[in-house]
Amino acid sequence: MKLRHKLLFLTHFIVLLGTAQKTKPEIIIKPYLQDATPSSIIVKWETSTGEESVVEYGLTAKLGKKTKGISYDINFSESRIHEVKLTDLKRFTPYYYRVITGNVKSEVYQFKTPPFASDNKSFNIVAMSDMQYDSSEPEKFSEVVNQGVLEYIKKEYNGTLPNNLAMVMIPGDLVVTGSKYYQWKEHFFNPAEKLFAEVPLYPVPGNHERNSIFYFKYFSLPENGTAAYAEHWWYKDYGNTRILGLDSNDGYRNLNEQLEWLQKVLDETAKNDDIDFVFAQMHHPHKSELWIPGEEDFSGKVVAKLEKFSTKTGKPSIHFFGHTHGYSRGQSKEHKHLWVNVASAGGAIDNWGEFEGRDYDEFTVTQDEYGFVMIEVDGSEDDPKFTLKRISRGNTIKPRNNEQTDSITVWKKDRRPAAPKALTAQANTDGYKNIVLKAGAFSSSFDNAFHAASHWQVSESPNFEKLAYDSWKQFENWYYKENRQKDDDLTDEKIKRLNPNATYYWRVRYRDQNLNWSNWSNVEKFKTEK
Repeated sequence: MKLRHKLLFLTHFIVLLGTAQKTKPEIIIKPYLQDATPSSIIVKWETSTGEESVVEYGLTAKLGKKTKGISYDINFSESRIHEVKLTDLKRFTPYYYRVITGNVKSEVYQFKTPPFASDNKSFNIVAMSDMQYDSSEPEKFSEVVNQGVLEYIKKEYNGTLPNNLAMVMIPGDLVVTGSKYYQWKEHFFNPAEKLFAEVPLYPVPGNHERNSIFYFKYFSLPENGTAAYAEHWWYKDYGNTRILGLDSNDGYRNLNEQLEWLQKVLDETAKNDDIDFVFAQMHHPHKSELWIPGEEDFSGKVVAKLEKFSTKTGKPSIHFFGHTHGYSRGQSKEHKHLWVNVASAGGAIDNWGEFEGRDYDEFTVTQDEYGFVMIEVDGSEDDPKFTLKRISRGNTIKPRNNEQTDSITVWKKDRRPAAPKALTAQANTDGYKNIVLKAGAFSSSFDNAFHAASHWQVSESPNFEKLAYDSWKQFENWYYKENRQKDDDLTDEKIKRLNPNATYYWRVRYRDQNLNWSNWSNVEKFKTEK
């Protein structure tokens, strides 16, 4: 071959090689898991190019099975999202898998399928939110996931990650601006890739997602909501627990269709003996001690439906939320229903005093700290319960290394304390203006139960039709970094501003730390001076 022809051949070869290198797919977003059932799961990932979507999987690391799926564009550059649904899986079983696009293969990961409710299995859930990027703490979400969630699970439980964590719930604000493509990869998926590759994640949109097309392309959520609003609201069952995803954002929170769907699902859940607990998630709070402007009336309507459901059915419920960047845990007065803010997993903390706040009766604990929430669900047939724990990473003033800063356990079955005894009503030196009610000690036949709340009522009517005084106090009330209930044993109550020369009736009931109310005490009466 002449020299000139050799040079032309070599040049052509180099050009072809360069073109091949450019078109060779690269995994941009590593595999992550969606919409798991006892017999199926969805695997998704993103590549720079390439149409092929293949998952190899099996009961051992040798894999052995293969399933093809689909790919579609992300509406940005040449990148492709891949989606493969694995079916005919065994329930509550660990699997190994890896993804393939062209000649590019991922490493081998694991997942575990959910159980049937009838299997009565116990499991764990992580809930966290508001991990949007903060330039002053750019690695915070990575820290919360890798030094927080993953290290906590490794230390507290035996075995692999999929064996110890069923799902990740995320009530919104995954990124700063949902319409900016790069943020999904760099700020959300990459920092949490070790978690999301082995545990299914179930988000709902926050206001920062901006109803972006990227959100709905990246996630394949259950398609059991209202058809016209696919993936805006949905539910997912895992064992004895039903997870509800709701959209509290502008444009969707005012739709009657969403609340009608919610009521229909709750009505069906009431008849479903397999479901013991309902956990709902939405982005906006009904009440927020750290940031009142973030509250939304829609969330209050959801809370009211969940409260009514729990009292009617005896099935405890929780509503998880975010939006306010700090942790809060409260409980409804008349219902076995928890209020839990699971932020912040990355967004700048809403520090005490920075915004308008309020000390609400419902909330027991509010902390301006980073962290996540662990929910341990006991699926036992005879006596199911769940335990919720706040695992804190602290803040810039006081860092914490996975410290448990709050916990509560709720049983499905009632474990009522004994009704307290109303003892005395004594006037202070200023007569009718100050009356001190005194009741007997807390008593319960259940191990480790303690006095967690008291509810006092005073009325001029013996049947308490119209109340002159109504007070509900918790054994602790952490607000603005102090416990406002410190040293209150909850067995006495000071009443002010009663009418002179009037006869009043009073009663009290006690609650334990597991949300069980006693019956009302005996009714006693007293008369104020002229």
